[in-house]
Amino acid sequence: MLAAPNDQLASLARDPRRAREWVRHNVTANLKAGVDVRYVAVGNEPFLRSYNGSFINITFPALKNMQRALDEAGFGQRIKVVVPLNADIYSSPENKPVPSAGSFRKDINALMVDIVNFLHANDAPFVVNIYPFLSLYQNPNFPLNFSFFDGAVKPVYDQGMVYTNVFDANFDTLVSSLKKAGVPDMRIIVGEVGWPTDGDRNANIKYAQRFYNGFLKKMARNVGTPMRPGHMEVYLFALIDENQKSVLPGHFERHWGLFTYDGKPKFSMDLSGNGKDSYLAEVKGVQYLPSQWCVFNKDTKDKYRFLPASVNYACSNADCTPLGYGSSCNGLSHDENISYAFNIYFQTMDQDVRACSFGGLAKITTTNASQGGCLFPVQILSASGRVVPLLFLPISLVLLVSVISLL
Repeated sequence: MLAAPNDQLASLARDPRRAREWVRHNVTANLKAGVDVRYVAVGNEPFLRSYNGSFINITFPALKNMQRALDEAGFGQRIKVVVPLNADIYSSPENKPVPSAGSFRKDINALMVDIVNFLHANDAPFVVNIYPFLSLYQNPNFPLNFSFFDGAVKPVYDQGMVYTNVFDANFDTLVSSLKKAGVPDMRIIVGEVGWPTDGDRNANIKYAQRFYNGFLKKMARNVGTPMRPGHMEVYLFALIDENQKSVLPGHFERHWGLFTYDGKPKFSMDLSGNGKDSYLAEVKGVQYLPSQWCVFNKDTKDKYRFLPASVNYACSNADCTPLGYGSSCNGLSHDENISYAFNIYFQTMDQDVRACSFGGLAKITTTNASQGGCLFPVQILSASGRVVPLLFLPISLVLLVSVISLL
């Protein structure tokens, strides 16, 4: 799946020539290079409420121009244009919170009817990102066990159908919404699903492993959902942590990876869904910078007045999300918190000695500063620092779960 990001939607909507140029540079070029391109995503979750309607008037025109450009290039039959959307575009009313009552959001209902009918006419699927974790994160009263698949919850009953997890209920709310939009048989692809492992009290390895264990078993059984039984096409998000993602939705945004920043699996799992958990193969040949850490220099008491500004500077330019409430480094002492901030900045700056100064408040040590479950990382040697023999995949990749091929 190739994607045109949201910041390109305006130009794609305004000028069909930009869509033709985009197809030529991205689709045609990749096909010639042997890439198996199946979809072109126009934007990513453009109707999120947090965008305040910025993309509402331009997404559909951009979608139509991209489809026309693919048709003109001769790819329209084999490559489908889609719009990956977040699950907040549909819901059930508060007085009837069941999947069968689902419909598209009132402010975009007419637009969604137009989009889904256009997609359906071009034999394109509906791509939706469903995150049970977000249901738990956004609602303090949400029942924890309903986020998982092990049946440890009171079921929800809806017109003879039984729901034991929020994923199925969310998916079928979309099914009901599509039915009301006039496309009851539209194919649905889950473009993203996963569970973060840090950055929130419910984002941890224990819950992530529980989620994936139940979810992959469900996929292996090909049971689908009450309204859509059978095989589902699903992508896991994400392959590896991304420490520069926006944290506006929450600190957990940087911790969706199945692998750590240096390619180590976070927990055991069985992608085939047979319950025979083992650790995925870690990335081989990872090279690190020297084993050294930047920590708080407690001997500089006369400079403590500069400390708050120094810590704020470090965390403004590096990833301090593990320090948040309920996160992996939440239990550090006052001084250890400072050391974490200084070190993560030092590592982000590729261990430049000037990045471990902070006006004399910091010093470099060869003693591992990690504490318990809180990792003080050491930076990977950057590509510019060595000859790279192989091409590495982009960190924003998602994993395709093809249960059939694994069984």
